[in-house]
Formats: sequence, C-alpha cells, structure tokens
Amino acid sequence: MNTPDERFLRAGTSRLAHTTGGLDYLHDSAGTPFNYMYPPPDGEPWENCSYRTHVVDIIDARPGAQHFLLHRHGFELREAPSCLDDVDDDAQIRARYYPEVEAIACEAAGGARALCFDHQIRRRSRDEQQLTFGRQNAQASAVGRVHNDYSEASGLARLGLVLRDDVAQARVRRYAVVNVWRPLIEPVIDAPLAMCDARSVMAQDLVAAEIRYPGRSGEIYVLKHAPQHRWHYFPHMTKREVLVFKQYDAQASGVSRFTPHAAFLDPAAPADAPLRASIEARCLVLFD
Repeated sequence: MNTPDERFLRAGTSRLAHTTGGLDYLHDSAGTPFNYMYPPPDGEPWENCSYRTHVVDIIDARPGAQHFLLHRHGFELREAPSCLDDVDDDAQIRARYYPEVEAIACEAAGGARALCFDHQIRRRSRDEQQLTFGRQNAQASAVGRVHNDYSEASGLARLGLVLRDDVAQARVRRYAVVNVWRPLIEPVIDAPLAMCDARSVMAQDLVAAEIRYPGRSGEIYVLKHAPQHRWHYFPHMTKREVLVFKQYDAQASGVSRFTPHAAFLDPAAPADAPLRASIEARCLVLFD
C-alpha cells in the first residue's frame, strides 16, 4: 500500500507546476573523468571528459514540501532562521554558523551528533555564459553539472578525516554526510538548486570522477543521463530556509544514500534577477 506522501508524489506530479531546465550530464570520458578546479599544469587539459546538456522537467516541490524526507527522497526543505550576518568572516562562520548547521543536520537526519567540517560560499557573476563546475572566477560559482559530492570511496574515507581518533571511529556503526544549503540573497530566482529524487537513481548512473585542487584531489560522482531521473526544486527560497540533502550514508539499504543535484537557469527568470549567492555546509552525522 502506498503511503500518503507516495500517493501525493505519484498522483500529483501531473498537476504540479513545473519548469524546464538544462542540466549537464556526463557524455564521454577518456578514462576516469577528471576536472581541474584551478589552472592545470602546462600541457594538461582542464578536463578529460565532455558533458551534454539535457533539458528536463523540474517539478515545483513547494505544494508538497512536507512530503519530501531526507532518508526517503534524499532531501527536504526546512525553515531555519540564522544569526549569521557576516559571510566574509570565516572565523565567525565557524564559531556561529557551524553550531546552527550541526543542529539542523542532526535534527533532519535523526542523528545523535553532527560535526560540521567545511563550508563553501558561491556567488554568480554576470559574465558566466553557462554553469559548469564553477571555475570561471576566483570565487566559487553555481555548479550546473549533475553531481553528488561524495562517492562510495570518498564517503567511506570521510569518517577518518573528521574523527581522527581510532577508538572514536571504532564506536561508530552508522554515519552520513549531509549538506545544508542556504541562500544569501532572497528570493532565489537566478540559478536555483535542482534536486534529484534519490530513489530514481540507479547504481549504473553514477560515475566516479576526480576533482583536482591545488595540493589535493577528491572523488565525487558525476552522472550519466537516465530518463527515469525525477527532478524537483523549491522556487523563491529565502534566507530563512535551508535545503538539507544526503550526500552519503554508510547504511547500504533502506535509506537514501546519494542525492544528485545541480543548479539550473530557469527560462522564466527575468534577465535582471538578482544573481544567486549561497552558503553550503557539510556535516558528518553520527547515529550511534
């Protein structure tokens, strides 16, 4: 028997407002995909892969916002006013905002404890012609390529990178990496964030890719296009709201584990819409 939220999502989709957006999926790659996030060494290409834009339907999730759940769909919208007033002060973000984010992630996930371990501020600029991995400017920008911030391997490794104590690690039976995304301008009209229902993603859609930074590399998932992917967004988000979404869960079944996402350019947005700015923070949520 379908639960009430399942009946809403199945029966209501055809009636819900939606828009279309171009999302960039992995098209081809010469070996394991890699992307440089800084000017590559001489002779190295920025990337060894190509992406193709697919125009997809993106459902307005606001009418049924209460039905979207972190452990089922991979994401949920929450009202969460913040005391953060200076995003240019990194020390203030860590001292004042990290505790807020930890409380949000812990409550959404039902965890026992959450540890915020990094954050990223993204700002769009007028000279951006398309959304890629946000490397056009010195500052990070909106990411238009469909991706998940962690792979199976990098999600598994994250526990040891945050909890350095072997004894503390050994006590953890389950953990997750949860993102908390908040607008810094309102309402968000330019480059809103589209979320893919985690249940519509198959293992074969996920491709491990290397993201290269100065002095280190990380592994994420980029995605191959599949027609069954179900996309949603929450239009006109305000600074009092956050999107909470799952990027990795050590529990292998029964819950969402990876939630692909990407920014998109809404064709209905006016040309003079305020450029999107946002802050995202990542938390390690412990369940034991």
